[in-house]
Amino acid sequence: MSNDLVITKQIATIDIDDDGVSIFAETEYELNHRCGMFLSERINASNFRLRQSDQAYSADWHVAGDPTLIIILVGGLRIKLRNGDYRDFISGEMFIAKDRLMSGQVFDGVRHGHSAEVIGDVALNAIHIKLAKLGD
Repeated sequence: MSNDLVITKQIATIDIDDDGVSIFAETEYELNHRCGMFLSERINASNFRLRQSDQAYSADWHVAGDPTLIIILVGGLRIKLRNGDYRDFISGEMFIAKDRLMSGQVFDGVRHGHSAEVIGDVALNAIHIKLAKLGD
């Protein structure tokens, strides 16, 4: 296999539109062929956290702020947007939460953010990897 082959990996993303409203999008990474595998360029990260949330966990409307990659190890998490759209992420899936307030905005409890709730009949176990700190 040639070393100049490139494939792409898309990761579901919670972002904002031009008006600062949370939307679902995709972030695409190039993966280059290297020694029998496809590998992205180095992606810097600030820190990571281990997470466990019980079956009854839910979070009211909020924004992620700093871009964070969330990898679901066990269980499921439903992310809802203000427009009624939602996506379920289950074991083995990942997404990037990077919705935020635009410069000068104050959080509007009717307009901004996303909510989250554990789905299914098991506790959620996940890893949160902060990809950047806003302002860096």
